[in-house]
Amino acid sequence: MISSDYCRVMARYNDWQNTSLVTAADELSDAARWQNRGAFFGSIAETFNHLYWADALMLARILGNERPQDSITHSLAKPKKWNEFKILRLERNVEVQNWADGLSDQDLTGSTAWIPPGGTKRVQMPTALCAVQLFNHQTHHRGQIHAMLTAAGVEPKPTDLSAMP
Repeated sequence: MISSDYCRVMARYNDWQNTSLVTAADELSDAARWQNRGAFFGSIAETFNHLYWADALMLARILGNERPQDSITHSLAKPKKWNEFKILRLERNVEVQNWADGLSDQDLTGSTAWIPPGGTKRVQMPTALCAVQLFNHQTHHRGQIHAMLTAAGVEPKPTDLSAMP
């Protein structure tokens, strides 16, 4: 299905694109980042926060934590301060990169199981699909952020893999 090389490329892409979006969002005021723009999570900041926390939850699941929500709190409102968010986002990018760098193809075989927040029934998926979900989910929400930033008058870098340094 996928390989550890795929995960390494996508982890690099994740870092590159998150850096692009954060750099573009630096051009906005704090109020503009939190302004409700009618997106699924409302604002640029709330969508950034969702993505930050969702990355942590899925990565923890892949690493074997069946109930990551017990120690990782998903919050659209936190972090509230932009400089704090930027530091945490960079750390999460490194966490994803380190996970991918340490993968072997064998690590992507088998299955990953977890109990969803508020649930009691275990969900199970092939580990390779969980890795695809991690990267696909990032791309989905970064697209929303990209659109909101563009509408706000700032221009993130291109998103094509062929443009990745």
